[in-house]
Amino acid sequence: MAAANINMRYPVIYRIAHVSHHQTGDKWCVYPMYDFAHPLSDAKEGVTHSLCSLEFENHRPLYDWFLRALDIEMPPRQIEFARLNLNYCLTSKRKCLALVNEGIVDGWNDPRMATLSGMRRRGYPAAAIRNFCEKIGVSKAYSVVDYGLLESCVRDELNANAPRAMAVLRPLKVVIDNYPEDKTETLEVEIHPDHPEMGTRKVTFGKTIYVEQEDFMVEPVKKYFRLFPGNEVRLKSAYFVKCVGYDTDENGNVTCVHCTYDPESRGGNSPDGRKVKGTLHWVSEADSFKAEVRLYDRLFNKENPSDESAGAFTENLNPESLVILNDCLIEGGLKEGLKVGDTFQFMRQGYFCVDITSTEDKVVFNRTVQLNSSWGK
Repeated sequence: MAAANINMRYPVIYRIAHVSHHQTGDKWCVYPMYDFAHPLSDAKEGVTHSLCSLEFENHRPLYDWFLRALDIEMPPRQIEFARLNLNYCLTSKRKCLALVNEGIVDGWNDPRMATLSGMRRRGYPAAAIRNFCEKIGVSKAYSVVDYGLLESCVRDELNANAPRAMAVLRPLKVVIDNYPEDKTETLEVEIHPDHPEMGTRKVTFGKTIYVEQEDFMVEPVKKYFRLFPGNEVRLKSAYFVKCVGYDTDENGNVTCVHCTYDPESRGGNSPDGRKVKGTLHWVSEADSFKAEVRLYDRLFNKENPSDESAGAFTENLNPESLVILNDCLIEGGLKEGLKVGDTFQFMRQGYFCVDITSTEDKVVFNRTVQLNSSWGK
């Protein structure tokens, strides 16, 4: 070693340990050190460039020396870059393993995990991840990237390509009193407003429909343009409807809203030119199916969840990182041919994909990302 004339201490090449190994048992007692095995395995496997994070920069002189000392004809080159650090999540394998082992998340592919399998299950398109990587670039300086940038790239990709659908996550029954009792009709709705070449889809309209609970108020607040007694709104691609009353249970909770519709406003426009300020999505009782919807959000509520000054990282968990809604209603035509990974924009709700646990009897959707970021507002 001294003859090599290098400015290094004598390196440790291997270790001898007469203890049982967790993988090989007692078969071996001699094991190569990482700094010795790393360059040799790279050379043997034909690696040309070994990309490492910055903490390996001090190891590079030894990496290069081993390759020179062993006369490797085409030695690989080690280059160090800064890690990709995202706020509000963990990328440390050790800490992610703790999340899995402690049952905080549902495995390495939990949609809240910053893993490729987790992102895939959540519905992040590969093109969005590539675009995100292009935007942030590669640096040799430590930095932290805002998680909102990743969500923005996902949102942009899905906005351009995801077909639209109507889903009511927290259903409220609406009865159109002057609509014929036994009548239903088929309406044409565009699959994507910016891509007419994608065509249209058929939705069924009838006397009983469902809207979101938040789309009705008995006593509306200022600038509330949805349903309330006496107000008229547009049902997406259907009719103008006017609220004429509502029913409540013994606790005063609204259980049903009563409306009348304008038969001349089919398609969402009135011949007399009157305007309405609110447009609601809806599903028909006659043609819809129930689904479980999982609303995913950031796993932590701290920008740096592993900051020791903020306590253990498990103390910084976001209690709203997963909210499960049962008995959500989805427009009926969507179920035909539905498969795992299919992605949609549920109008006014966000982007959703079919989860791997989904079955024909129980369809499960994961929220990929909201339409607009509301984090911190």
